[in-house]
Amino acid sequence: MPHLNPLSSHETKTTRIATQLRERTSTQPLSLRKTAVSHMVPKAFDKKYKDEKIDISDLSAILEIDPEKKFCVAEPGVTFVDLVKATLPLGLVPMTVPEFKTITIGGAVAGCSIESMSFQYGGFHDSCFEYEVITADGRVLTCTPDNEHSLIFQMMHGTFGTLGIISKLKFRLVPAKPFVKVIYEKYSHVESYELAIRRHFKTRDVDFMDGFVHSPTLYVLNLGVFVDQAPYQNRYDWMKIYYQTTATRDEDYLRTPDYFFRYDRGVTGVRFSSFFGRLFFGKFASSSHILRLAEKIHWLLPRKRPTVTLDIFVSISKIKTFLKWYEHEFQHFPLWVVPYKRTRDYEWANKSFYEAAGSDELFVDLAIYGMKQRGDKNYYRIMEEKLMEIGGIKTLISHNFYSEEEFWKNWNKPNYDQVKAITDPKGMFRDLYQKTCR
Repeated sequence: MPHLNPLSSHETKTTRIATQLRERTSTQPLSLRKTAVSHMVPKAFDKKYKDEKIDISDLSAILEIDPEKKFCVAEPGVTFVDLVKATLPLGLVPMTVPEFKTITIGGAVAGCSIESMSFQYGGFHDSCFEYEVITADGRVLTCTPDNEHSLIFQMMHGTFGTLGIISKLKFRLVPAKPFVKVIYEKYSHVESYELAIRRHFKTRDVDFMDGFVHSPTLYVLNLGVFVDQAPYQNRYDWMKIYYQTTATRDEDYLRTPDYFFRYDRGVTGVRFSSFFGRLFFGKFASSSHILRLAEKIHWLLPRKRPTVTLDIFVSISKIKTFLKWYEHEFQHFPLWVVPYKRTRDYEWANKSFYEAAGSDELFVDLAIYGMKQRGDKNYYRIMEEKLMEIGGIKTLISHNFYSEEEFWKNWNKPNYDQVKAITDPKGMFRDLYQKTCR
């Protein structure tokens, strides 16, 4: 098993961080200083900007790749672009590669990252089988799905770093090839679109599946397969915008890394979308550049009527009803569509959410990017109320307007409090509600 970075160096880093936490006497809220930019939607005057920081920026090494057993061991600050660069020459890639190059593997766990292999494997967390966790009082725990810290392991997913610091991850890899061929299936009705998603989910005849609702009469399913050779290669990192081409192309070929990060300049809310804007600025307007700039000038961001950027999950059997309502109420397109396998019922979600989903094995993530709010309506709040009505859920990466009582109807407070009492007994990190809704 080749080691890419000495484990002794990793132990030195974790010892330093654990010691700093044990010796900390301040009672001010604490958050993490990392090298990679946060991929949570920047908010004006977010409280995190005033938090005291603990520096984990050096936790960014790939420690081990085992090409025979198909797993990787790495620190949380490793970005997916660097991870793919290390694993693909060995014929392997992570089971889920999020859409932006500088999303980190630790951030992917904490923030529930998904992508077009999620119809097979779920989220990135579902490929993980061990975390090393540094608690707020400086203990270092090894957490797996079946040891004494199993609940800690499961609750690190989707709780946005509020329960401790993941300092090392072990996760599975899958075989890959140098290129991806994409076929674009087009439908004019949501009913046929839903049936197509179900069919490909059942037959597993493709390696990748995502899509777009371009309009109420144009639904596109992007179906990818790994291939050894390509007659041509497209890239979407400058002049061409990927989501736009899905409405007109029948097929496409990309290098595998270019496929994984085809959205790095934006999914649908692409900055500098005009010809001249792309020509002069498109090459430099990556997701990390835009997010870093927004964090630096966060006080200039709108506070009362922020642009709508959010992901929502509904069970596949409710997609028709939801989209009919959305067409009438929101009238904003395109929507990014990512089918998501229900691998298990997550411990961080309230049981009532899964009861509302019934027996559906598949959820659909519908993502809105860059919708300007109209009139005096709060479209974030309208969406929250609708999801509570139909049993859907939204991710917490953006603006949230839940009351605390409403919030804990979706998220599992007993499980959260149980783990918080172990990993952060003095409340050094803001709790999940305070961090994401206040």
